[in-house]
Amino acid sequence: MTTKRIDRDFPSSDDPSAAKRRINDIEFPEETLENDGAAAIKLLSLLLQCAEYVATNHLREASTLLSEISEICSPFGSSPERVVAYFAQALQTRVISSYLSGACTPLSEKPLTVVQSQKLFSALQTFNSVSPLIKFSHFTANQAIFQALDGEDSVHIIDLDVMQGLQWPALFHILASRPRKLRSIRITGFGSSSDLLASTGRRLADFASSLNLPFEFHPIEGKIGNLIDPSQLGTRQGEAVVVHWMQHRLYDVTGNDLETLEILRRLKPNLITVVEQELSYDDGGSFLGRFVEALHYYSALFDALGDGLGEESGERFTVEQIVLATEIRNIVAHGGRRRRMKWKEELNRVGFRPVSLRGNPAMQAGLLLGMLPRNGYTLVEENGTLRLGWKDLSLLTASAWKSQPFD
Repeated sequence: MTTKRIDRDFPSSDDPSAAKRRINDIEFPEETLENDGAAAIKLLSLLLQCAEYVATNHLREASTLLSEISEICSPFGSSPERVVAYFAQALQTRVISSYLSGACTPLSEKPLTVVQSQKLFSALQTFNSVSPLIKFSHFTANQAIFQALDGEDSVHIIDLDVMQGLQWPALFHILASRPRKLRSIRITGFGSSSDLLASTGRRLADFASSLNLPFEFHPIEGKIGNLIDPSQLGTRQGEAVVVHWMQHRLYDVTGNDLETLEILRRLKPNLITVVEQELSYDDGGSFLGRFVEALHYYSALFDALGDGLGEESGERFTVEQIVLATEIRNIVAHGGRRRRMKWKEELNRVGFRPVSLRGNPAMQAGLLLGMLPRNGYTLVEENGTLRLGWKDLSLLTASAWKSQPFD
């Protein structure tokens, strides 16, 4: 297991020289740079210059550069070309929005349509089949949950973004193998569509039935932070409550941040599992700092996908175009949410304490990486959290939290 600590020193202000120094640290496959290193460096330099124009509101100059970039890069080319193409598209969206309204638009809090959700869920399934990132999220959280439920026979899982429920069949399997059988297992799943939630509930119920697990699914259309009445969660006396929270930049998952925190505090769950992307920027802060950090992060993701899939891969294009490009657009093109909490600090403040993921969660994550044909992925255990990275850049962090009110 790699134990290298990642230094995340990004510019805190719109300082082009500081940003350019960080651009020079971006790594792509040696083969790519050997074959076309000069072109890759030129693309990244043009993209950074364009971002500088956007940061200083020189929109006409930015538009001219974007036209030049679009002529020399493609989302079907090398890893540098692909990542530059999608960042350029996001900058173009921001420029157009600024022309029309005089300012970049905030990330929409409107729920996805059914068609949008189905397209995204299908792409995420593809992502799960070609990358260990989603599996890492599922494996580590499930192991932490399994340990927290030792001795419990009535279980209530609250999934803040259940999607298709792909995580839970694996947990059902290990719960069904326990000597002490469950009296009940319930999942409350949040989502944007009652139809899709109903479909997810049926699939999970069928799977639970095949294992003879007494299962209930409780769908909630909406977001936990926007609940008018927290009693909608339907918690029951005597059941062990677990909250699972997979954070991402595809859309707003939780709604009102302060209300989300207050509901979690009042809920006092046995465990909260959190999986978050290693993007530490402040949405309301420096645009250029946010841009450069995101460029580093997604360059690593594109590099990792390209290491296992060729340029002609349809699966690779699906993941990049539907999943990664959406996140890039939400980070670069929009102004972000009103504020972005530092959740670890906030959970500590209201009485939650970290639960170490050493032991089985770390072992399961290590086994997952050991099954991969590629060795560019790294696993770091630090202060009880687990970080999955690509080469020297951390991509995902998994942590667990337990309610422990102050005396």
